[in-house]
Formats: sequence, C-alpha cells, structure tokens
Amino acid sequence: MLFHTWTFALFFAVVYPVYLLVKNTRLRVPWLLAASYVFYGWWNWRFLVLILVSTTVDYLAVVAMSRSRRRAPWLAVSVVTNLGLLGFFKYGDFFVQSVNAALAWVGVRYGLASPAVLMPEGLPYLLPVGISFFVFQSMSYTIDFYRGKIGREPSFLRYAAFVSLFPQLVAGPIERAGHLLPQLHGAPRITGRDAADGLSLFLVGLFKKVALADYLALYVDRVYGAPADYQGPALALATFAFGWQIYFDFSGYTDMARGIGRMLGLRLMLNFNAPYLATGLGDFWNRWHISLSTWFRDYVYIPLGGNRGGAGRTYLNMALTMLISGLWHGASWTFVAWGALHALGRVATRRLERTPFYRDRVPTFVKRLWVFLFVTLAWVFFRAASFSDAWLILGRIFSFAVADPAMPLLALGMVLAVWLYQGLHESRVRSVLASAPVRIGLAVMMALTVALFAAAGGQAFIYFQF
Repeated sequence: MLFHTWTFALFFAVVYPVYLLVKNTRLRVPWLLAASYVFYGWWNWRFLVLILVSTTVDYLAVVAMSRSRRRAPWLAVSVVTNLGLLGFFKYGDFFVQSVNAALAWVGVRYGLASPAVLMPEGLPYLLPVGISFFVFQSMSYTIDFYRGKIGREPSFLRYAAFVSLFPQLVAGPIERAGHLLPQLHGAPRITGRDAADGLSLFLVGLFKKVALADYLALYVDRVYGAPADYQGPALALATFAFGWQIYFDFSGYTDMARGIGRMLGLRLMLNFNAPYLATGLGDFWNRWHISLSTWFRDYVYIPLGGNRGGAGRTYLNMALTMLISGLWHGASWTFVAWGALHALGRVATRRLERTPFYRDRVPTFVKRLWVFLFVTLAWVFFRAASFSDAWLILGRIFSFAVADPAMPLLALGMVLAVWLYQGLHESRVRSVLASAPVRIGLAVMMALTVALFAAAGGQAFIYFQF
C-alpha cells in the first residue's frame, strides 16, 4: 500500500476516525497494531510472518535477559535471528551468484543452488518490503536493553505496534525504542494544530514524491535504462536529476510518515536536514537518512572501536561502517562500490574538514558545491544497473566535461539549483514561508499541482527495494 494512492486514502479514512475514538482507551494500541498489519499485509500477507518472528524473538529475548545473569546468549539469539532473516531474503541470491561466479572464474563447473529452493511451495522468493527497516528497528530494542539504556516493555502488543507502526514501517525513519515506545503509553494529546501540521507535512511529502521525484524519474529511467544510447550531456543531466529524485523521493516519504505520525499524536524523528547544504562529507551523513546514519554509528562504528584507537583505527572503522552501509542499501557490488567511494571520501577529508583553514577560510558555497558534486557523482554507482553501465556513464560525463562547450551551462544550472535550494533554507526565507497566508497559498498550489500535473500511475518509493 503506497501513501500516494487512493487505496491508502481509503485505508486512512477508516483507520483515523476510529483511532480518534479509541485513543483514550485500551483499544488504541490494538487498533494501531491491526491497522499496521493490514497495511503491510496488503503487499503479501504471507510476509507478515517475518515481522511476527522478529517481534516475538526480540520480545522474548529481552524477557529472558531480564531474568538471566547471562544476557549475551539471548542478545546473540536476537541478532542472529534478525540478520538471518535479512541475510536470507535480501542477500541470499547475491551471495549464491557471487560464489558461483568466483567458482566459474577458477574453472569449477558446479555451484550453489538458489535460496528459492528453500521456500515453501507457492511462496515466491523475493525481497519483502521494508525488511531492512523493521529488523533494524526491532534489533535496536534488544541491543539497547542489553546495554542498560532502556527498560523492558511489559506489553507484547505495544512492542509489536512499535515494530510494525505503519507510517514508518517500510521506509523509516528507523525509530529507537527509547524514543517511540514511551509515546505508545497512555493517551496522546492530539490538538487541531497537530492535525493541521501533520496534514501540511503529508502534503509537502506528497508534492515532493509525485510532482517532483516521479517526474524526474521519467527522464532518469529513460537515460539510465539505456546509457549507451546517450552522450555526456544527457548522462550528466540524468545523474544530476537522480540526485534530486532520490532526495525528493525519500525525504517525501519521510515527510508523509512524520505527517501521519503527527496526526496520530506521535513525533517521529527527523530523517533529513537539508543534506545538499552539507559543508563536508561527515556533515552530509549527519543530514542524510539520519536515522540510519545514527543506527550505524551506535551499533556498528562505536562497537568496532569508534575513534578510540588512534587515527589509523578510526579511519578503518569509518571505512568498514560505510562499506556495510553501502551493502545495506542493496545486494549488489555496485552498492558496495558506492559505499567504498563514500568511505574513501570520508577518510580522505576527515582531517581536512577539521582544520581552521577549511572551517574559516574556504567559502561556505565552495564547500557545499564540492560535497554536492561528489555525492552526485557517487550516485552513479547507486543508480546504474551494472559496473559496465557505471563506467560508461562516468567516462562519457568526464569526456563531455573536458571537451564539450555546453558543460559550463550545465554546471551553471547545477550551481543555480543548489543556490535556490540554499535560499529556501535561509532564516529570512523560512520566516516568510512560515506565515499563515503563504502556507495556505503554498498548500493550495501543491494540492493543485499534485491533482493536475503529477505523473500518472504512482511509482513505488525508491527505498522500498532496500
């Protein structure tokens, strides 16, 4: 079920009025849980079993930890179960294909069978929507309890609602138990301002998705679908457009999720904070997909040692974290390469970004521009269907950059886009946009744009495949 469809509109039109009626009763959490399971099961009800398994194992693991002096084995049960589900469904086929390719390269004629042979009859082997999100959210509960950061949630239904909460279930933000679970206790106070702000935020996200991201996708998909048919200017423009497409697509989903949450009386965490205004790669990852970046920081980078073992160990931990992050985004070596590019960029620029010269002497716009260009070019590996496509695209882009006289015009257009994006986030402009008449006018404009000019059909969100 997609947020930008009539199916979801009808779903929410039923769920929300009932929620408002039961929000001060014991039926609030069961109703949220039932709605969330219907929402997720709309794609394939059989995969509800995965959410139930992850939820049950983690809930019982924490119960066992609370009653045992030896917590580590129960934490291991949680981690192995969740990563096992993720590994089988998301990386099983990737692992088999990689091993078989390596065996063929050394002359071995036989290989591993596809994980599809292990699936029950009638159940297809495919990537369940949102599995990368809900297993991380559930697993963080057991890890934080093991570390003594949170207490045990006594209600299984409340914990199940936390894991499966429908606004952010399939594409985040990845919530922490310490932030979201307390909001499921007691009766929420939902004011008219909450409903209005939530609806406004949902409308902004809807506009980003269907009026911006989906229209950019029409060009990006055509060019990246057959890159050999296009030359440098078109490939550069498509790459630039994809950088904005994925931002509008993913931040649009987050806005809609946070807007729905606000209408339900829940405050979901901020997941994007003007990432293309970052002045360094470290700053970029503090602004882009914040819930995932902080998840990897807390549960991968810091356990590896963080920055406690000297410069060399810090760089190694940073690189490993970025590589794992790249693989999390997709079961393909192109995603690993994307993660490796960001790992190299972080390692190469970490010390520079901390120097007084870079902080004080380099113009802010220059810092923002180089980060934007680096991130945009790295998106090539994220979007390309294969390494051969990625190298072809980059080769033609750079050949075009050297030889084509139109390059300065395209570069100027990119600079203008970043400048306009920056202007929308300056305090003076934001204060104007915050006024009631302007907000109402913008809301009407966005609603008309969505209704009249949005791309037909409604494409799935990019991050659904992760």
